[in-house]
Amino acid sequence: MHVPPRVRGGLLARLVALVAGLVGFGTAVVLQLESELGLSPWDVLHQGISNHTPLSFGAANFAVGLVVIIVAWALGAKIGIATIANVVIVSLTIEGLTAIPAVERLSDQALGVRIVLLAVAMVLFGIGSALYLGAWLGAGPRDSLMVVLAARIHRRLGLVRAGIELAALAAGFALGGTVGVGTIVFALGIGPALEGGFWLLRRSPLGAGPPTPLPAPLAGS
Repeated sequence: MHVPPRVRGGLLARLVALVAGLVGFGTAVVLQLESELGLSPWDVLHQGISNHTPLSFGAANFAVGLVVIIVAWALGAKIGIATIANVVIVSLTIEGLTAIPAVERLSDQALGVRIVLLAVAMVLFGIGSALYLGAWLGAGPRDSLMVVLAARIHRRLGLVRAGIELAALAAGFALGGTVGVGTIVFALGIGPALEGGFWLLRRSPLGAGPPTPLPAPLAGS
C-alpha cells in the first residue's frame, strides 16, 4: 500500500509528530539555504521575494503559504489543522534558525561542508515529511492547491503539481532566487528521501499501520 505509515497513539501523539516533523522540515530548508548550492522550487520563489521586498526569507515563506491557502480555499479545498500548522511552524522555524549567527555563518564554510549541509537537509526533508504525513492530520497548502486545481481543470495530479512547481521555480528564478545543483538534488532526491523516512517510521516504535478509511486528500507540504 503506497500510503504513509501512521504515528502510533492518539491525537496528542499525532500532534507532537506533526510539530516535530514540521520543525524538521523547516530545519532542512535552512540547511539547504545555507549550503548556497540551490533551493527547492518554492524556496527559490521565497528567496526571490525576500530579495525584492522587506520580507525575510522566513516571512516570505509564510506570506506565500498564506496566499496558497487562500487560493486553495477559494477553489474549494478543505483547510485543516495541518494546513495552517505547515505554514506557521515551518516559517517560525526558518525565522528562528536564520536569526542565529552561527547558523548564518554556515554559508561561509568550505564547499565540502556545504555539500554535507545539503545531504543532511535531504535526510531531514525525508524524516520531517514522514512524521508530518504520519500524523494523518490533513494536507499541506501546496498539495491542497494541487488537488483542488486538478479537479477544477480535469488534469492529472502529477501534471498539475509539476506545473505548479515549475511556475514557482520560474518566478523565483526571475526574481533572483538561487537555482543550482541543490535544486536538481532536491527534485531527484525528495522522492527517495520521503520513502526512506517512511521506511524508518514504519520500522520504529512510533509507527503503526495506516488508518481506515484513508483521509482525502493526504499529502505533504
